[in-house]
Amino acid sequence: MRDSKTIPGLVLYCVFPFAAGACVGVTDSDVGIAQSPTTLAAGDIPTFQVDPSWPNEMPNLWILGSVTSVFVDSKNHVWITHLPETLTPEETSAVQDPPIGECCVPAPVVIEFDADGNVVQGWGDPSTQDVSEFPRNAHGLFIDHNDHVWIGTFRHHRVMKFTRSGQLLMTIGEYDNNRGSNDPNFLGGPAGIWVDPEDNEVFIADGYRNRRVVVYDGETGDYLRHWGAYGEMPDDSYSYTERDSEGAPPRQFSTVHGLVGSDDGLMYVADRRGNRIQVFQQSGEFVTEKVIAPETLASGSAFVIALSPDENQEWVYLADGTNHKVWVLHRADLEIVGQFGRGGRQMGQFLRPHGMGIDSHGNLYVGEASTGRRVQKFTVSGTQ
Repeated sequence: MRDSKTIPGLVLYCVFPFAAGACVGVTDSDVGIAQSPTTLAAGDIPTFQVDPSWPNEMPNLWILGSVTSVFVDSKNHVWITHLPETLTPEETSAVQDPPIGECCVPAPVVIEFDADGNVVQGWGDPSTQDVSEFPRNAHGLFIDHNDHVWIGTFRHHRVMKFTRSGQLLMTIGEYDNNRGSNDPNFLGGPAGIWVDPEDNEVFIADGYRNRRVVVYDGETGDYLRHWGAYGEMPDDSYSYTERDSEGAPPRQFSTVHGLVGSDDGLMYVADRRGNRIQVFQQSGEFVTEKVIAPETLASGSAFVIALSPDENQEWVYLADGTNHKVWVLHRADLEIVGQFGRGGRQMGQFLRPHGMGIDSHGNLYVGEASTGRRVQKFTVSGTQ
């Protein structure tokens, strides 16, 4: 379980842009401006307002493809992964052979922004690196207590552990090799990652192909345990097309897409096409579930989860990439108390919110995987 801490809000960096795909050099000035998390009055429900000034323009004519993951680290730096392969030739005119226009250039797969929205660094370049060295089809992102960067590759069945600057340290799973939900050593479409700082266990939402949560040792990569819906053994014969919005929830996960651990030892798992959040002990023992918008078809309603940074982690936020909104739930009983966003391309609207992170002040950062292809910051406040 994590200790609950207030983290200084701002670390200043000097940024030196280089060519796309290379790490951007930074100098840590070691200057911090201490800020406190937003404090809501008793009974207040969090509300959010988009910050149109965040982020700032990226260097090097970079442009984003579909944003698959968003994570905020201990410095309140915002990390994202995106899919350069979703960009069209027209969007990347400058790198066509021959160039067909002046702009733009695919951004590196992994980008780090500071709290002000400036690019600190970017790494992962499909045009120059072998597929063994970078997270192709990146999906799922977590920076752990040792500053290691964990990234899933949902189409190629790997989770890769990097240094902060992008040096590969370890790979769990094998490229393009899947052997089902009950195999200890191979993954099947990993989509979300969370690392427990107390015992360095890596929890993986292994859910695009498989139907489980699986846990590995963060240092050695050794398999520890896994479980399916309700803490039972997963069964890959189940098809999410069998779901019935008016019937009982399915006994199997449909798409295990996101997960996050709480300070009190619980694991919150987003079953995307199952339209629900399931809650477990870290051992895999089932605790409870909450169904969200059960009539939702297509990709489902439960994409990724974030917990508020207050001492009791009172609020649960759920990004819904089919209904294009973020749900607000009270963590104690998982009751829905609010929502924000709607489908659209204007500021504050979403097209397939797919990645979401939260900073130490309670502000949310939401990335879009459809044609919006952007990350937006939403500042938190509260109303009675």
